[in-house]
Amino acid sequence: MPARTYPRRTPAAITATAATGDARGAGVTAVTRLPWWAVVLPVLAFAVLFGLIAGGGEAHATDGDPAVGRILERIQHTLAR
Repeated sequence: MPARTYPRRTPAAITATAATGDARGAGVTAVTRLPWWAVVLPVLAFAVLFGLIAGGGEAHATDGDPAVGRILERIQHTLAR
């Protein structure tokens, strides 16, 4: 027979339960903590994408090595098969 599991009670919920006498902890909001990267990564991605969009008018064609063009042509040719 499986054991019953109970929700984890935070110190705030325990204090609210003691103050109100309500076993359900009425009026207590859940406290969530995000890791640092959960905030930084979306901000960084937004900044990079915004920079690409805002600086798009400054793009110039290069006169350098056409190797990248050849690689892209090969990929396109391979995918077209």
